[in-house]
Amino acid sequence: MKHLPLFFDLLGRRVVVVGEGPAADRRAALARSAGAEVRQLSDIRVDDLRGAAAVFVATGDLDHDTVAQRVAKSLGVPVNVADRPALCDFILPAIVDRDDVVVAISTGGASPTLAATLRGRIEAVLPERIGSLARLAATFRAQVNALIVDPARRRTFWRRLVEGPAARLVLAGDDAGARRTALGELDDARRRLAPVGIAHIVGAGPGDPDLLTLKAAQLLREADVILHDDLVPPAVLARARRDAELVPVGKRKGRARWTQDEINAELVRRVRASQTVVRLKAGDPFVFGRGGEEVGALREAGLPVAIVPGVTAALGCAASVGIPLTHRKLASAVTFVSGHSAEGSREAAWPALAAQGHTLAIYMGATEAASVRDRLLRAGAEPTTPVAIIENGTRPDERLSTGRLADLARLAASHSRGDAGPSLIIVGDVAALASGDFAEEWQQPLAKVS
Repeated sequence: MKHLPLFFDLLGRRVVVVGEGPAADRRAALARSAGAEVRQLSDIRVDDLRGAAAVFVATGDLDHDTVAQRVAKSLGVPVNVADRPALCDFILPAIVDRDDVVVAISTGGASPTLAATLRGRIEAVLPERIGSLARLAATFRAQVNALIVDPARRRTFWRRLVEGPAARLVLAGDDAGARRTALGELDDARRRLAPVGIAHIVGAGPGDPDLLTLKAAQLLREADVILHDDLVPPAVLARARRDAELVPVGKRKGRARWTQDEINAELVRRVRASQTVVRLKAGDPFVFGRGGEEVGALREAGLPVAIVPGVTAALGCAASVGIPLTHRKLASAVTFVSGHSAEGSREAAWPALAAQGHTLAIYMGATEAASVRDRLLRAGAEPTTPVAIIENGTRPDERLSTGRLADLARLAASHSRGDAGPSLIIVGDVAALASGDFAEEWQQPLAKVS
């Protein structure tokens, strides 16, 4: 190890920056972010450095850099000279700053580009709110030391705090819920009771596993059990850890494996059994996913729950076939609507949905295509309105059909057979922009508009 990594407390201490320009300004800003009192100078005198905690030199001129370095050395003040490792007492690492959590990466000055590359990789996997988790741990340190005397049990508690339900709630932004959970776990640990687990309501995206969010992918690797929809493809489930229990709880039209009440009860049962549960839903759990009902059931039971949004089908599928849901010249509004109404739900306001300049993204509509067509036509939509049907959007077996609203039922026939995948219907002028082979007549109106 060429350099010993150390973290200095600079709060209220004086740091001198010699030089002007971007390099000097970056060093001054970095020192200020650590609480230092920064004095930035274009030239240097001995008196300027007396009592300083550190000196950064970034004049860009070798002679000036060398003079400043020698003055600092004569006073015993640690010095860093930008881009001149031979003149440095210490070097600046690449830094990942998450408040109370700081990661420093150094190559000993050999390759700042490599250090920056590694920093980018760490930033991609390190949660943005990890500093909040460190603060949560700090608030409980004295209580834990007082209430859990046995060192092994204390280590077990701390490991669960930074990896378990309280940590997940902090990272999801629920600081109050995390504190309540940590207090409950501390009490359970003191009484030697098994703590509860946590449920994550997670969006799996439209099907392409590379469209999983970083947080969703991480939770799949950590979950004890995954309760998943039928519409979640095997390629996404393959991202789960190998020993995770996979439980299909799908409810596709005409063949419900589990009722919603049964799913709610299973979530509650498993969280009470100390499991980390992922409820994995296609698309986004809060867009026709009934995620709100599951969150409500868990909260009513007093159990910890966190929500991880996903790329919803309308966004992913439309992008996959090149359809912009809004377009400056064609559509100024977009609405997500269900093709069939669940029991007790409100009927869509079809006259408003049929307006020109309005894009409709219709979920679960392939088997209801004739009804969707009729309702839109009765509401005033033009029979020639472009439509597109996207089956298995974003997946390798994606299939696209295009046409006009008057032909929607015929187009949907091949997308509603027994072995068909999930389909999304897009209605509106933007549907004519879908990639693929289209009749020339589709392109002419667009050419006139543009």
